[in-house]
Amino acid sequence: MSGYLALADGTVFRGESVGAYGVAAGEAVFTTGMSGYQEAVTDPSFEDQLVCFTAPMVGNYGVAPERDESSRTHARAVLMREARGPAWTDWLQERGVVALTGIDTRSLVLKLRDAGSMLAVAVADSTPVEEAVAMAAREPSMVGRALVAGVSTDEPFIFQPEGRVRVAVVDYGVKNSVLRRLAKAGAAVTVYPHDVDADELAGHDGVLLSPGPGDPEPLVEETKVVRDLVGRTNVMGICLGHQLLALATGHETFKLPFGHRGANHPVLARRDGRVLVTSQNHGFAVRASDAAEATHISLYDETVEGLEFPELRARSMQFHPEAGPGPHDAWPLIETWVEELASA
Repeated sequence: MSGYLALADGTVFRGESVGAYGVAAGEAVFTTGMSGYQEAVTDPSFEDQLVCFTAPMVGNYGVAPERDESSRTHARAVLMREARGPAWTDWLQERGVVALTGIDTRSLVLKLRDAGSMLAVAVADSTPVEEAVAMAAREPSMVGRALVAGVSTDEPFIFQPEGRVRVAVVDYGVKNSVLRRLAKAGAAVTVYPHDVDADELAGHDGVLLSPGPGDPEPLVEETKVVRDLVGRTNVMGICLGHQLLALATGHETFKLPFGHRGANHPVLARRDGRVLVTSQNHGFAVRASDAAEATHISLYDETVEGLEFPELRARSMQFHPEAGPGPHDAWPLIETWVEELASA
């Protein structure tokens, strides 16, 4: 059946429905990764977002259970130029994801690049355009939205019982690939809810602050826990975890115009001048800084991509070293951290 995407400013992109019947409202964003469509839709960092893929064909290599990054889908809708293969579209239908093919994704991406990420509604039913536009306009902005409670585990659980070191993962929206990489590196891994206290975490050899969705600034209690934790044990933050460490140490965060999402983002390591091609997925960032602890910067906009505080035994990165999926330039960082914990 026919479908369309309605932006809050009244712009409409026509297409065909290949997913679930109904409507999906959220923030329209784009990702430039050429692969990893299943991983993207199940990534908690895409919570409440309508994901436009810039790759011209999506679904061409099928689906597999081991590619899921969490136990459910988080993207509210999928927007594609050309959906390929019944396995992919059947997978979207079974999971209730609104999905549109035949969308002019090039024009949509140019629109979002120039105007910024926009509130929108993906329609795969008989909803009139005027109603969809009004619905999009009523959607809350991502600014000021704390989303981690909706994606975090409710109770602690053991992911890997045995290991050379004991690592606690604070689940702000952790990806399965992060947990697998920690376990493969030799860590015993316990996952904790987003509202765990610092005393519970401090008894571990290391604490990983996970990726996750939404604006970091409203996460006042989570930031306080990070502030109380650093210096008591080893800490590493990824993505949202990086932003929380930044806020806990006096840095500022802000909403990017259209975010960093994809697997081709260049990051400069200031100390040795090496450029890493990285996987990223975030709409908020740490404001540019010349501070000594800012070890990595984005070559797109100079936002802070890495922090290191040796005296506090804390470090973080905005990019995704678990590369699930993505390039492997930053691949060794998780294993190196676990090795350091084991050698301490």
